[in-house]
Amino acid sequence: MRAYSAGHFELQIDGMPTTAYLKSVDGGYVKASVVDEPIGPHNMRVKHTSTVDVEPFTIDFGLSDANSVLLWIQASWRRKAFRRNGQVTHADFNMIRTFEHEFYNALIAETTFPTLDGASKEQAYIKIKVQPETVASKQVNGSPTQRIGSQINPKQKMWNCSAFRLTLEGVPGLDFTNKIDSFTIKQGIKKFYIGAERFPQIEPTKIEFPNITGTISEKHASGLHDWYTRSIVTGQNDHKAQTSGSLEFLSPDRGKTLFRINLYEVGLSSLSINKSDANADQIKRAKFELYVGRMDIDGPGTLGME
Repeated sequence: MRAYSAGHFELQIDGMPTTAYLKSVDGGYVKASVVDEPIGPHNMRVKHTSTVDVEPFTIDFGLSDANSVLLWIQASWRRKAFRRNGQVTHADFNMIRTFEHEFYNALIAETTFPTLDGASKEQAYIKIKVQPETVASKQVNGSPTQRIGSQINPKQKMWNCSAFRLTLEGVPGLDFTNKIDSFTIKQGIKKFYIGAERFPQIEPTKIEFPNITGTISEKHASGLHDWYTRSIVTGQNDHKAQTSGSLEFLSPDRGKTLFRINLYEVGLSSLSINKSDANADQIKRAKFELYVGRMDIDGPGTLGME
């Protein structure tokens, strides 16, 4: 009996293994609702299961060779969400298959980007939450020829949390932003229980683009202060107070854009100076919050970047 290994697994989408580095995979199993039902006049109760639901599963993955997943995200953000089938295969210490977890007609429910910090030394990963319509799982006795692929890819080191650049048209200085908090784009999903079907059908609904919160050295915040006075203090809150721009994710030497998030209908909702303490030996920073009407992801190859 071969021992299972929590660190060996592989993701396939539409029959093709993704070569993106997978940091973690979790969830995606069927959960039943329990009914506590009274029976007769004798104060007796009987418990039993009723409807079932598929819990979403989450995947943390690296940027390298992740075009198929990025395309899936891009379609969701463009309100052209399409469904995908796939499989998570778990393996033992020898990379031989031991367990298969299949999912069908899945939609992306959430996409989370990590906290970006110019002082960070951490590698960066994208987290997606995927909602399948149905799932199936089974244990397998794989042969030595049935191995999963290696998860080691040195290109993953190309993306880390410290290499980024924020720019907005008409707001100079934002490329000096030193930190951006983690943010999540959410795709609403409605579940419908129909007839004798045991599993609910799922349909995409509205998509929610979050606010972006960050900090910047007060020395480089003059453009933000002008925007703050114009759009918040004096009340210019029409479309002329909005702008567009991008959040770029860069290579470690900052010489190449790996991929970017294009930002549209961007407005300033707040600006403040971080707490100041007497005799503190630290850079004075301004904290800003931006609301974003729409986002679009743009990456290499088929995603549109050269």
